[in-house]
Amino acid sequence: MANIPMDIITDLFLRLPASTLVRFRVLSKPLFSLIDSPDFISSHLNHTLQTGDHLMILLRGPRLLCTVNLHSPDKVSDVEHPLKSGGLTEVFGSCNGLIGLSNSPTDIAIFNPSTRQIHRLPAEIVDFPEGSTTRGYVFYGFGYDSANDDYKIVRMVQCKGGRADELVFGFPYEIKVFSLKRNSWKRIKRVLPAIQLLFYFYYHLLYRRGYGVLASNSLHWVLPRRPGLIGFNTIIRFDLASEEFEILDFPEVLAHENIDIGVLDGCLCLMCNHEFAYVDVWVMNVGESWSKLFRVTKPKSVDSFDFMRPLIWSKDRGKVLLEINNAKLVWFDLGSKRFRTVRIKDCDSSYSAELLVSSLVLGCRGDPDEVKRREERRAREDKMMQQSSKRDDFLSKGFKLVL
Repeated sequence: MANIPMDIITDLFLRLPASTLVRFRVLSKPLFSLIDSPDFISSHLNHTLQTGDHLMILLRGPRLLCTVNLHSPDKVSDVEHPLKSGGLTEVFGSCNGLIGLSNSPTDIAIFNPSTRQIHRLPAEIVDFPEGSTTRGYVFYGFGYDSANDDYKIVRMVQCKGGRADELVFGFPYEIKVFSLKRNSWKRIKRVLPAIQLLFYFYYHLLYRRGYGVLASNSLHWVLPRRPGLIGFNTIIRFDLASEEFEILDFPEVLAHENIDIGVLDGCLCLMCNHEFAYVDVWVMNVGESWSKLFRVTKPKSVDSFDFMRPLIWSKDRGKVLLEINNAKLVWFDLGSKRFRTVRIKDCDSSYSAELLVSSLVLGCRGDPDEVKRREERRAREDKMMQQSSKRDDFLSKGFKLVL
């Protein structure tokens, strides 16, 4: 390999998955420096996003967190992460190969499943407003701010307790944003009055609606209509660059329908469920105009059609991968209107799915504090092994331990 020009090696390495590149770092110091360099990490991510290579599906459930190769569903890998031992971990978003993890509002991390590197966020307490003593619902959002080359997490906490619960227009709340570049939290004080609806008329249908949908450098949440309380749907978005909220316009014909939001090919989309018999998928185009993409009629193999979300186009754009009822993945052929179930090896439980790209974002060294903890743990394990070896050697010579 010493005789191969470095630019050829770089071009070859850009085509490899991140998990392979992590192993290649030990081959030589030049390769170590190349794979760890910020320029290569950025180029590798851009190449993966442009080609669609090494795409995975992240499956998450009450006791399930694993990755599945998009084109080889028999290749399933469990996702192990340091937060897992702390409780029932939530996965609240995926972006550029990273996922957001949370055990509680103060135990949050950004994790790269491809490299197993984690960045634990500094613990940030919930500043309860006067009269509030406990927290209610917590909504999260995770995304990449391309304008500032920064990864950000939004945490919105509903506060309860005392006279605050009697507010006519909603519970008091706290909104904070974490910046990976600054490694710090910032409180958002200027919000729209509509934000109060997010905390009072909270979501009942799907737990996922508490997770922001990333598109066009913004996180989005849908406030669904509730007959007798709210007669129309509202979509709010949080601009990651300006760190401000605003109301998003969408087709008026959908204001009183059963809608949910998602993202397809980087664009925000709306799923309009008509009497749980079929779903129309709309997409927001450049200039924030909307158009209807396609209709999906309930498959015969599905008893109910409570939830449907598109994930990705096939490379020829003739099919689209759909997640149905948090329980199955199917390819939907737009021409024939037929479905093909994606059967995942050893996966029978219910789950929700997220697209995950193979990337080196966060680097291969990881969070310095986490690296230090791992080194200390290894040192303790090595010491215990040495002590155990000495004891076994002592016993093998015919001596008895005196207890």
